[in-house]
Amino acid sequence: MNTNVKPLALITGVGPGTGSSIARRFAAAGYRTALIARDVARLNALAAELPDSLALPCDVTDPEALAVAVARAGTAEVVVHNAVGGAWGTFREIDPEVLERNFQINVMALLHLARLTTPAMVAAGRGALIVTGNTSALRGRPKFAGFAPTKAAQRILAESMARDLGPQGVHVAYLVIDAVIDVPWARELHSDKPDDFFIQPDAIADEVMHLVQQHRSAWSFNVEVRPFREVW
Repeated sequence: MNTNVKPLALITGVGPGTGSSIARRFAAAGYRTALIARDVARLNALAAELPDSLALPCDVTDPEALAVAVARAGTAEVVVHNAVGGAWGTFREIDPEVLERNFQINVMALLHLARLTTPAMVAAGRGALIVTGNTSALRGRPKFAGFAPTKAAQRILAESMARDLGPQGVHVAYLVIDAVIDVPWARELHSDKPDDFFIQPDAIADEVMHLVQQHRSAWSFNVEVRPFREVW
């Protein structure tokens, strides 16, 4: 396939789990991929693995750096905001600055990313912006005080975008991942759990692709995925 006609998927939060799986899934589907994260070595290694990919080391909380990265990537047909800031602790235990930092990653970076990328989608009359979230976007538990407020705000921001951009031909969807993602640190933390306790990053990537490929007569916004054993 001629690389000049390949669509571009821009992905933030390209870590060793979900982000890398999403990048691989889009590359396998014939997309060029623009990879955004802070870990330069990881990005370069993944970019070397994937055809027609571009590593764009960037802290998404820096609006100017994000704008430079998006400009280098070019016009994206698909944008996936997978970058995430998290914290563990009650409202008494957390450092307030952690909550503010997570808001910058989860909410403000989404705002800037959408403002940078969706005008071209509107002009083309097509495109998709997919945001990966989790159960914290739907409820606040005691130990998630430094995290859940920002994910809830992220989901509402994405809904506002969906209601605005949908009639203009751009699909915005919010994917709630109600599970523990199967990555090494999570395996270590939950070493007593069976394999089917975890959600697989490749399966999440498949659902992201499904959202992108939905017919516009049946677009989803709120989508939830969880392992079959998950209690909910």
